[in-house]
Amino acid sequence: MGHAGKIATHVLLAVLALLVGRYLVIDMPFTPDTLVQAGYYGLGALIVELLFRVERAPWRFVSASDHLRLFRSAVLTAATFLAITRLVHPGIDGGLRMVAGAALIQATFLSALRVIRRSLHERQLFDSVLRLGPASMQPALPRLLIIGSANEAEAFLRAPAGLGERYAPIGVVSPHDREMGDELRGVCVLGSIADFDSVLARLRDSGLSPSAILFLTDSAMSTFGAERLGRLKTEGVRLLRRHGVVEMGADAAAVASLREISIEELLSRPPVRLDPEPVRALVAGRRVLVTGAGGSIGSELCRQIAASGCAHLTMVDASEYNLFHIDREMAQTWPSMPRREILCDVRDAARVHRVFAEQHPDIIFHAAALKHVTLVENHPCEGVRTNVLGTRNVAIAAKACGAAHLALISTDKAVAPTSVMGAAKRVAEAVARQYGGGGDMRVSIVRFGNVLGSAGSVVPIFQSQIARGGPITLTDAAVERYFMTIPEAVQLVLRAVALSRIASEPEAGVLTLEMGEPVKIIDLARRMIELQGLTPGKDIEILITGLRPGEKLTETLVDVNEIARPKAPGIMEALRLADAPIIEPERLIALDALAEDGDEAAVRAHLFDLVEELRQVGPSKVVKIRAS
Repeated sequence: MGHAGKIATHVLLAVLALLVGRYLVIDMPFTPDTLVQAGYYGLGALIVELLFRVERAPWRFVSASDHLRLFRSAVLTAATFLAITRLVHPGIDGGLRMVAGAALIQATFLSALRVIRRSLHERQLFDSVLRLGPASMQPALPRLLIIGSANEAEAFLRAPAGLGERYAPIGVVSPHDREMGDELRGVCVLGSIADFDSVLARLRDSGLSPSAILFLTDSAMSTFGAERLGRLKTEGVRLLRRHGVVEMGADAAAVASLREISIEELLSRPPVRLDPEPVRALVAGRRVLVTGAGGSIGSELCRQIAASGCAHLTMVDASEYNLFHIDREMAQTWPSMPRREILCDVRDAARVHRVFAEQHPDIIFHAAALKHVTLVENHPCEGVRTNVLGTRNVAIAAKACGAAHLALISTDKAVAPTSVMGAAKRVAEAVARQYGGGGDMRVSIVRFGNVLGSAGSVVPIFQSQIARGGPITLTDAAVERYFMTIPEAVQLVLRAVALSRIASEPEAGVLTLEMGEPVKIIDLARRMIELQGLTPGKDIEILITGLRPGEKLTETLVDVNEIARPKAPGIMEALRLADAPIIEPERLIALDALAEDGDEAAVRAHLFDLVEELRQVGPSKVVKIRAS
């Protein structure tokens, strides 16, 4: 219903209230003066409507269920009164007219009492009654412009004002043209996202330039574009969003608090939104162990696992610095959660066995790995010892300690690998399945692409190059990669493992995350330059340096001997076309010995021989890869 229709409805209801009041309260008959009175009353209602624009508050945001329950209570009270008086004292009820009037007045009083109480609680009673303008302005607070639909904005404005950082909302910009002119708790919808520039210009002309802009959804943020967002940042406007469920953790006061939007969120595509309940069911009340807990993926695993209510969290890492920081964060955010931090290198088989036996985890997430392509290419022995032999140690220890589930974090670089890092992770996938499977323990392998903001990501490299004034160095203009943010990647990992846990049969293939469309790195570089309010090629140059050893132009999540099928929203399963080969233990022992001796050429050769056998395409059979 449009604003004119709402005004007309309000006026008609006012006239009806007068007529009903005459009849119920003072019992005056209908006379020619009644129409005159009704006309005057309707005129008064119209004047009030035009002055105060009550119709701009959308009806759909009134808590109808609360008012209906109060009305039901009033009606039931009247019915009970009639029943009692008819049984105990007939003739004293005063008639249905009086009882109906009493019920209506009672419902009005009940509703009014709650409205006044809520207004006092939210400190809005006098502001709402006495204010004539559309929105109160508090010069001491930063001015906030809200981007989102009227429904989302109203839910945000409804939050208790005492929570989080305080702002003075000056308007809402909605994706829907039809919502323009609505007033949400005293804050007007100023226009649509398509007209954002003109809305911003009007605010600035009125002296109400926003200090911060709040994006209520990722889709609203994605429609702005890097150039416009960069221009806003350059002008000193803060770009904000609300904390997510995982970020809030157990702190309910974080619901209304706001935070700055990170560069990774501005660069990524709109993330996949999943139901958190399967993840809670996976880890709630269970003992969980995370290897590589101090790394970018491992630390986010710890955060989301802790937020899902695990019974105990064991954090394992070989880096003292990383382990110290994630343990301190867990202590500050979830102080009551039982936890243990353990310095341990997954290469040390005896140490891994002792740790797993002592901690007795139900679920193990193996995120420890060397993942910098160039570094591992230059140090293949170290890459093999951590990624391959470390995975073997973890799988054997997990099975020995009676763990119910082992999840290996893999990478798209394991598909048709050209680098030592990718080849080592491809062999690690087979090792985890082989040494961890075959018993009561389930094994899940989750494969995904590049993660924005992770250790080794191009984003911090490009940021530092832009901060120095350029140039940005890029290996090849055609290089493209799949990207997602760290929280989204971990959310999908946990969901994939949760699905594997409740499946009737163990996973037959590798779980892969739906990464959307690949992004050209040169486009990523251009967007990052624009997000700083600069012009690519003019303010910051982009230099092409050539591909590095082991680097590919493109990546994929499914190999030639695999076929993909949908598993769940955001998750695919890569199934092998042939049964998985078995790697003889002697082969890994030989690989270990070569790595210990530092024979880089032999390690590289043996590693890629293993990969070729694992990638074979042929009839379904079991192939034993023996030591030569």
